[in-house]
Amino acid sequence: MGKTLTEKILSKASGKECRANDIVVVDVNVAMAHDSTAPLAIEEMYKMKDHVFDPDKIVIVLDHVAPSPTVIMSNVHKGIREFVRKTNVHFYDVGEGICHQLLIENHIKPYDVVIGADSHTCTHGAVGAFATGMGSTDLAAIFAYGKTWLKVPEAVKISVNGDLKFPLTPKDVILDIAREVTADGATYKAIEFEGETVSNMNMPGRFTLCNMAIEMGGKTGLIAVDEVTERFFKTERGIGSIPSLTSDENAEYIDHYEFDATSLEPMIAFPHRVDNVKPVTEFEGLEIHQCFIGTCTNGRLEDLEIATRFLKGKKVKSRLIVIPASRKVYLEALERGYINTLMEAGAIIGPASCGPCVGRNFGILADGEVCLTTQNRNFKGRMGNPKSELFLASPATTAVSAIYGKITDPRGELK
Repeated sequence: MGKTLTEKILSKASGKECRANDIVVVDVNVAMAHDSTAPLAIEEMYKMKDHVFDPDKIVIVLDHVAPSPTVIMSNVHKGIREFVRKTNVHFYDVGEGICHQLLIENHIKPYDVVIGADSHTCTHGAVGAFATGMGSTDLAAIFAYGKTWLKVPEAVKISVNGDLKFPLTPKDVILDIAREVTADGATYKAIEFEGETVSNMNMPGRFTLCNMAIEMGGKTGLIAVDEVTERFFKTERGIGSIPSLTSDENAEYIDHYEFDATSLEPMIAFPHRVDNVKPVTEFEGLEIHQCFIGTCTNGRLEDLEIATRFLKGKKVKSRLIVIPASRKVYLEALERGYINTLMEAGAIIGPASCGPCVGRNFGILADGEVCLTTQNRNFKGRMGNPKSELFLASPATTAVSAIYGKITDPRGELK
């Protein structure tokens, strides 16, 4: 029996041949924490050792509550900065961007083992890495020793074929997949995305798919390296040829889902579960008070470009918050005129960060308000108020809906 991509990556990282359900100890290539998870990791690491295993393999980012809105959080940030100065690990201060985007821009490579103290670390499987989230105490041990143990996950194959026509986006694809697989349908599984539609996606779209693998319970989401991946690394990171590593044709999967992108409609996840998904037409006309375009799911340059295509020359009726995923994205959006267009339409542009996604510093909703958002979770209270409601959608659906102040099908806006 052949091996899955996950089995091959973890065999290499553990130094021994392994199969699904084996327990392995692996070397970690990138270990990441942010301002919400680093403090406990730092505290627990010091109980094991007084120094990190390799500062070049550790990344800490201030992004979840940034800039700080309270004295308490400012002191948390201060403590993290002191640790960084002492250990010389990679550090991104307030305003540099979201941890997952910064790893994409500067650190991850195909076939790495990436462990982050954040559940959406699975984003990085889009480059063929084994990337997953763990708790702060797990990360503390990695900070100290550079290794972690895990059970090799069984694999689920998700095939997406057909022509994904604009204004349909990868966000619509992954919402449709979540509806079918359900929120716990792939618990502790490695989800491998493949098919014609995935092959035709650019890297930002692939990051969106893998980002939401955790919303189906996945341990990680992966896409095999191909010409698109290689072009991305050559252009964005100056990395040359990448060795081929793919799942074998006779690899074993415990499930196989197939989807047709050709017949897909714009999708929306309604409160309070990510798998509560229906076509936008089911919700058209629902009043919304706030829209949010950003996060590690849809805050990349291509997402902002989509928004500007609809908002150019228009004015929004609902509040619209737009947050680039990194300083690099912000600067490129400025250079291309996207930020001007968005601000002229009435958008509020925030600093490169997680922004309102976790509901801890700004953009918090009032009682009874509805937000249409491009983020990855619509759990009760996710944006800071359990008496509000969150609907998840693509940048296209969110931008068009902001214009009318109600949920609107973006297909009607195409000229």
